[in-house]
Parts: sequence; structure tokens; C-alpha cells
Amino acid sequence: MAPSVSLAGQKKVINCFHANIGVCNGCDLEVLNLFTSFLLNKQHLDIQLVRSAKNADILLATGSLSRTVVKKVRELKESIPANKTIVAIGTCAIDGGPWRKSFNIVGGIDKVLNVNCFVPGCPPTPDAILQGLELAFGTKKKQFVSHLYKEK
Repeated sequence: MAPSVSLAGQKKVINCFHANIGVCNGCDLEVLNLFTSFLLNKQHLDIQLVRSAKNADILLATGSLSRTVVKKVRELKESIPANKTIVAIGTCAIDGGPWRKSFNIVGGIDKVLNVNCFVPGCPPTPDAILQGLELAFGTKKKQFVSHLYKEK
């Protein structure tokens, strides 16, 4: 269930919890770049990072899921309400990324958590992350542009 952005004309503060599951931290830097940039002010969104997953409206997950982290992610799953919106950010969070064929990588975060929105990229740009958050909020409709390559 996506949190609503406005309440009778008022802006609602949307609380996000950022869970770094592992790997290179490229996506983490782009998430922090989004929160420290002007993009949120331009879109008139009031989003803030919180310290606890229990207080968050949205869970932002980055990194691939390794065998050693599965137990901690399951504990994270137990601590969050069932209606929490979960956004997988980056190729590693979606399918394991370049490490997906490694012996210790289980795959993407969707192996343990029910993901609502996927943001592809290695690492995705702050614009792409913002677009994924807007899709998760329900403030933006999905827009897919099909493009077929034709040789001349």
C-alpha cells in the first residue's frame, strides 16, 4: 500500500528507511545524492530518511542478497508492517547484479521481501530513483516507451 502524498492540501512527510544489503555502495551514494540535491524541492516532495524501519513508510533496499545476510533481511522483514512499500534500487537489488553467479549470492532482494517497485541501473541516477519513488507513491503513472532498433 503506497503512502499518500497530500492530506487535504497539506504536504505529508514521507519517511524512508534505507537498507544497504551489501556490495559496492554505488547505489547508496546515488540515494544520498537524491536526498541532498534540489530534485526533491523541485518536485515538491517532502521525503526524509529515518533511523528505524518501524517508523518508515517506504523501505529503500540496495545491494545483492548474500547467504550471510539472508537472516538479517528476514529479521528486517519481521520488524516492518505488512503494508510497507519496498523499493529495490539498482541492478544488484533486482537480480544480484554482476555478482549473481557467485556462490554466495542468493539473488535479488525479492527472494525475501515483497518488492513493490524496481529501479534498474548500475547505479541508477537520482532522477531514476525519484521516478521510482513517485511510482511507489502513486503520484506518477507508469510510462513505457517502446523503441525498436532498425538498421539502415
